[in-house]
Amino acid sequence: MKILITGSRGQLTRELQLELAGDGKVLALGHNVLDLADPAQIREQVRLLRPDLIINAAAYTAVDPAEREREQAFAVNARGPGVLAEEAARLGVPLVHYSTDYVFDGRKAGAYIEQDPPRPLGVYGASKLAGEQAIQAVAGEQLILRTSWVYSLHGKNFLLTMQRLLQERDELSVVADEIGAPTWARSIARTTGAMIRRWRDGQRPLEGLYHLSAEGETSWYGFACSIAEHLQNQGTLRARIEPIRSCDYPTAAQRPLNSRLDCSRLQRDWDLQLPDWESALHECLNAPCAIQLARHAALQQSL
Repeated sequence: MKILITGSRGQLTRELQLELAGDGKVLALGHNVLDLADPAQIREQVRLLRPDLIINAAAYTAVDPAEREREQAFAVNARGPGVLAEEAARLGVPLVHYSTDYVFDGRKAGAYIEQDPPRPLGVYGASKLAGEQAIQAVAGEQLILRTSWVYSLHGKNFLLTMQRLLQERDELSVVADEIGAPTWARSIARTTGAMIRRWRDGQRPLEGLYHLSAEGETSWYGFACSIAEHLQNQGTLRARIEPIRSCDYPTAAQRPLNSRLDCSRLQRDWDLQLPDWESALHECLNAPCAIQLARHAALQQSL
């Protein structure tokens, strides 16, 4: 099986390459080879490689810059996925696409289900919603997975930022009134891999919209405290963490206060469930350094 993954250095792309390495030939194309903002380049690469499966793990994820770079955000997050869906349908192969909790406004009292009406608060969420809609407008086999608060040991994410700041500063303020589920990129990759293998074995089609995030919930402050606890155990913690409200930390883009995603449909239809966020974070932070270095070295062979 030939698997085409968009992106080559993103945190999710890296984990997908490792997870799917034994399932076929994995081709991870960076934006210098396949730029989602360039429809002609998308069509050229897909038609050249003729994959058996396409996974769109690349995205414009800079939430605040998106407010002033609307055209770029929509080009990458909306129009590009639509073209991928068209090319996948042309080949008669499935497309797996990742979306976000930011398609919701965060005003619901409970966790969001797939049928809840999306109401994005900013350009990033609006562009990701437009990407979902562009894919769904194309006839074909498509699987859309919404996730939240993704982190890993590489790339740019909250975990790595907190690890650095907690060791550099004396005091750190972190938002405590935005609630969600930190989700390890490897957990997403493992679940995606399980779904792909069931499709490959003829058990289920890769289709539908599903919420896919870690079990449980916390705030960014709670997430930061768990990271700080790990550093404390290592003897490297310096900063004291103070909780603040989101209104006390103004940003260009408004964030949803409630990012909780109900993943019961995934469990019901696929019998799959991600681990709770605390146990996944513990596993991530305690992964042997030697294994991480070996994984990183292997990924340098990506296109």
